[in-house]
Amino acid sequence: MHPIIIFSKMDLSQSNLFGYIEDLQELTIIERPVRRSLKTPEEIERLTVDEELSDIERAVYLLSSGQDIQGTSVVANLPVLMRQNPAETLCRVLPKIREVLHVAGVEMQLTAAVSFLTVLQEESVSIHTYSHSFLHIILQNLEHRDAGVSNAWLETLLAVIEALPKETIRHEILNPLVSKAQLSQTLQSRLVSCKIMGKLANKFEAHIIKRDILPLVKSLCQDAEYEVRTCMCRQLEHIAQGIGAELTKTVVLPELVELARDEGSSVRLAAFETLVNLLDMFDADDKSQTVLPLVKSFCEKSFKADESILVSLSFHLGKLCNGLYGIFTPEQHLRFFEFYKKLSTLGLQQENGHNDNQLQLQTLEQEKKYILVRKNCAYNFPAMIVFVDPKNFHLELYSIFFCLCHDPEVPVRYTMALSFYEVAKLLNSGVYTIHKELVTLLQDESLEVLDALVGHLPEILELMANGLENCGSENKLLSIPDLITALTTAEQRAATSLKWRTHEKLLQKYACLPHIISSDQIYYRFLHRMLTIILTNNVLPVQKAAARTLCVYLRYNRKQEQRHEVIQKLIEQLGQGKSYWNRLRFLDTCEFIMELFSKSFFCKYFFLPVLELTRDPVANVRMKLCYLLPKVKSTLKIPTDKHLLQQLELCIRKLLCQEKDKDVLTIVKRTVLELDRMEISVDPFQKRFYENDLLDQEKERQEHLLLEMEQLEKEKQQNEGRSTSINNKIFEKKRRDSKTSSVLAKSITLSVPGSSSATSAGKEDKKSKLVRSQSFSTQALHPKYNTLDKCPNKSSATGYASSVSGMGKNCMLSFTDDSFRTHSGGNSGNAAFPSSSSRNIFNSADQKSNGNKEIQSRKMSIKSRKSNS
Repeated sequence: MHPIIIFSKMDLSQSNLFGYIEDLQELTIIERPVRRSLKTPEEIERLTVDEELSDIERAVYLLSSGQDIQGTSVVANLPVLMRQNPAETLCRVLPKIREVLHVAGVEMQLTAAVSFLTVLQEESVSIHTYSHSFLHIILQNLEHRDAGVSNAWLETLLAVIEALPKETIRHEILNPLVSKAQLSQTLQSRLVSCKIMGKLANKFEAHIIKRDILPLVKSLCQDAEYEVRTCMCRQLEHIAQGIGAELTKTVVLPELVELARDEGSSVRLAAFETLVNLLDMFDADDKSQTVLPLVKSFCEKSFKADESILVSLSFHLGKLCNGLYGIFTPEQHLRFFEFYKKLSTLGLQQENGHNDNQLQLQTLEQEKKYILVRKNCAYNFPAMIVFVDPKNFHLELYSIFFCLCHDPEVPVRYTMALSFYEVAKLLNSGVYTIHKELVTLLQDESLEVLDALVGHLPEILELMANGLENCGSENKLLSIPDLITALTTAEQRAATSLKWRTHEKLLQKYACLPHIISSDQIYYRFLHRMLTIILTNNVLPVQKAAARTLCVYLRYNRKQEQRHEVIQKLIEQLGQGKSYWNRLRFLDTCEFIMELFSKSFFCKYFFLPVLELTRDPVANVRMKLCYLLPKVKSTLKIPTDKHLLQQLELCIRKLLCQEKDKDVLTIVKRTVLELDRMEISVDPFQKRFYENDLLDQEKERQEHLLLEMEQLEKEKQQNEGRSTSINNKIFEKKRRDSKTSSVLAKSITLSVPGSSSATSAGKEDKKSKLVRSQSFSTQALHPKYNTLDKCPNKSSATGYASSVSGMGKNCMLSFTDDSFRTHSGGNSGNAAFPSSSSRNIFNSADQKSNGNKEIQSRKMSIKSRKSNS
């Protein structure tokens, strides 16, 4: 058996070899005509044109004695000739083109149609000249024997009709149209007449249309050929818009009713779609007596005798249901809704005892049709929510929504992902109902579905968060199971695919997460992932998207330790990385830092690391840095950052003196000139820099609010821990000393309420400050801070931290007395950003008053104890 196997393998390889040789021989045979088709010297001589000829003379010569390809080139160049020399072109070139087009091939005809339309759009000549010179050529070629050429000239004519005056249209187009629309004319001529009449309906008054056009319309609706009836039926919508509602009711609607019963399926389909598009023009009586019975018959026949209309019916069903909503009885309303439910699962389950084996007997065309029907149901789902009422979504539509989101076919799920945002908007506060489907679509196996969903992902997540807040959930989207897992899984799947644009789009949309989930969740699940993408991904747009999103996460991070850790990693792994590619990405990241953060933040953490790259061994890094230097200089504030300005000037001098790369040196010289022309704002809020300074101060204030909020949260946690420890000690002491004297019990009861009241009051005050400072998260700052925007803020982060802690101590002191507690609570809002002088004055005054009141309270407690004893 073993030799037989070897022989079979050899035989297989020989057959493959012979097949390969035959393929090569076929290729050589194919190549031979190519070599034979090369031009001979005589042919090249005939194609050669005298170079001294002008453009007009050359065009006339090529149209007269040139080959077809040369004539086509002249026709394609007609718009250029019209721009350069319109008079000569109209007199000499256009008559030649008119002669050539009589015998021209398809390619030249199509090129001429496009060129004539371009001349019209560019308005190279007046519309009067155009109609005199070009319109007759267009009309002559409308009835070309080739359908593609005829349609091309028709599109040009329809565009020309928009610009022509009424008198020209009447004499040149409308009058000849009467004879062209007769039954004795060719099929192509009658089809062209139908489309022209649809265009003319918007150019004339209603009485002219009624007198000159409507008789032709009725005639063409009764044409013997179904193609003409179909074409005319589709133009009835335009004609109805031109004649108004009254004539539409008396003329157009009866024609539509008759065409809806036509023997041709394409005619019935055109009648149905036109009827749906004209619903707004019919009154309630027309809808209930004429339109609704027709729609019912269409729905009944779609599953039985006329499946050709099923796809169109499913596409227009949403518009149809909402257009007829006012005339539906409850039974009819339920009937149309059940019809939609049946269409949404068409092809997935069979009725009347059919099993899965019978599904395999369906033809491929049926399966494609059913998929298209379900896709149309997904498209119409938002309209059906309006039809059913969002309040009834969970009872009536959720099961359909679930099936469409889990449909086995990608086009259906893709359409649901596209309409997910519309569904979420319609559900409003009830949007939490569809959170499971959001997770499902995020984890869909098809990246097309994910790409469709990501387009409105920030808006969807915001609606989800608002819906949960209205329901009373404090943790926002953390209560949605598997959301964060689904988001991370979606990013990883996009990263491992070849569709980098989807990955880039996803990373850009993930910048919304700080407004949706907590800072810690972002830090542990997303922020480090962004840094990894910057370091490891090979696609530049993806890296830039990750860098910007990382900067947004850093911007809204609420813990200073985490911020410092990320900044350190950016400097060490990117700015000081071994790969020059990482150092280039560091400069990109610094651009985003300058865009999102304040000038002082950039100068504090990134200014010097950026300047260190002037000594980078790679020329591309130094070149990119030179382009960035003007932005870097614009972050400086004089005189605060005078030492940084000196460092910048020193680095530029070194570049000028030591740079050896010619390209980099050229850019350095150009950058030096630009830096010399730049002005640095010395005094804040100068007229020239007012808007930029105002925006920068807003950013700086928000950054300080983050520090204050972090400090207040720490103090809140400490106070909570302290109060719990005090309560535990009191409980233990009561348990052990339950049999002690009543005097000791009284002293305990006197001391406990005071401490608890102070603690609770401190909690309330800090809670109010915390709520006030958390306005930063939604970027809606408290109006009490507006008076402080006008003065420049020069305090550092540590200064703000110390001021916050000082405020906390001051509040704790003030809570010892009830009378002073209300005073301090009333002024707590104004003390958010005090200046240094006012802060010292108020602190000293508060300490004196607090000291006096403490002495008085101690004296009162001693007197009370003596009296009790």
